[in-house]
Amino acid sequence: MARRNDHTREELVSMTLEQVKNFLAQHPHHELSLRKVAAMIGYVPSTLVNVFGNYNLLLLHAVAQTLDELFAEAEAEMKEASSAEDALKRLAFCYLNFASRNPYRWQLIFQHTMNGEELPEWQSERINNMTGMLETLIQQINPQLSSDETLEASRVIWSGVHGITLLSVDDKLFTSVPVDGKALINNLLSTYLNAWKG
Repeated sequence: MARRNDHTREELVSMTLEQVKNFLAQHPHHELSLRKVAAMIGYVPSTLVNVFGNYNLLLLHAVAQTLDELFAEAEAEMKEASSAEDALKRLAFCYLNFASRNPYRWQLIFQHTMNGEELPEWQSERINNMTGMLETLIQQINPQLSSDETLEASRVIWSGVHGITLLSVDDKLFTSVPVDGKALINNLLSTYLNAWKG
């Protein structure tokens, strides 16, 4: 069993999050526990509590790491876009592709709860960065929308893309013929974009 002073706090955070990421590559988060994570890195659970505060915050750090990766992929995709409309589609497809490649990590983002604790500022900023990216695109596509209308449109579009992604990842679209999540997202966005042009 490793001792607390064998690694710096930063090393412990990095080691822990890497193990959680590796675990979530194959298993859902509800099969994980503080004891399991501690055993993976050769420490006792109390060490992780000292480093992260509690197990809930440890998982929130794992969520933050996932959001950082998703944000980086989304930014890279949008740099390749030929227009704001193209960027919107690329952003939505990036979301679907990321969730399809990392289903258990992606599910943790939405299944994690704070259990009455306030969401830390560092996590709120990440969420605002993701939603802000979508709001900016909508404002570019349809500049006559008010800020309230932009916010509402962004949440409607995100909810639709999220729902399609969720049902695709969980294979719950309940169709007799195969349905491509990307085609459904394209249908959703094209309908919205055409309505704005009309």
